Amino acid sequence: MKKKRCRTALTAAALGLSLSLCPWNAPSERAAAEGTDASAGQRQVAIVIDDFGNGMTGTPEMMKLPVPFTTAIMPFMPTTKQDAELAHKLGDDVIVHMPMEPVKGKPEWLGPGAITTAMDDAEIRKRVEAAIDDVPYAVGMNNHMGSKVTADERVMRVVLTVVKERGLFFLDSRTTYKTVVPKLAAELGVPLLSNHVFLDDVYSTSHIMKQIGLLRKHLESNASCVTIGHVGPPGKLTAAALKDAIPRLQGSARFVRLSDMLGPSAEQDIVPHS
Repeated sequence: MKKKRCRTALTAAALGLSLSLCPWNAPSERAAAEGTDASAGQRQVAIVIDDFGNGMTGTPEMMKLPVPFTTAIMPFMPTTKQDAELAHKLGDDVIVHMPMEPVKGKPEWLGPGAITTAMDDAEIRKRVEAAIDDVPYAVGMNNHMGSKVTADERVMRVVLTVVKERGLFFLDSRTTYKTVVPKLAAELGVPLLSNHVFLDDVYSTSHIMKQIGLLRKHLESNASCVTIGHVGPPGKLTAAALKDAIPRLQGSARFVRLSDMLGPSAEQDIVPHS
């Protein structure tokens, strides 16, 4: 039976936009795999893999992907620091996968240190700062779940203010079309990227391949695409599908980290937290 997540980025139905340190795919090998073709350089794909930090299924397979990508790591989890250390060693971006209250969903899905709309500003600030401090080498943040929080202006103003103060960028996972993140990021001057395609909102290989097809379609009329997958229940399926698709995609696109998609001025403001 197929299992579904509550996701609202680009899906087939809606086209609107753990581990010990091992020398898998050393940074030099991944850099070589990015591709140097001139035409490929005009299109960029940033793969983001969510839910690292808890020794989830598919973690080793994702860490072996042959191209640079971005690891979204949950704070305060058993392998948070271990996964961050390995990703950094491999030359991948590390971002904080910040647990945030959804409109629907079980509280236990959030994990420790989650942000909810019932909290006051001081508690929200405290939790965001603590999460950043708990994830080594973080250069950015995205939302874990968060369909309720990312639609709340008061809460997100506090979150993005801390993100700005700590020199990070924010990736809006776009778990709701009601997101206020673009408006507030522009107002506060926070470097912002947005998800375009969820790869595995349905846990099946056929669906993941269909989503990779949507990624291809997005690149036909856009210079770049951010796509999010997960470790956990779909982890091995998603890793296998990406491993199969990457060589074909490299003919028309270059795989980059999220930080590579930001403009030079934004990059100067980003400070990794070790």
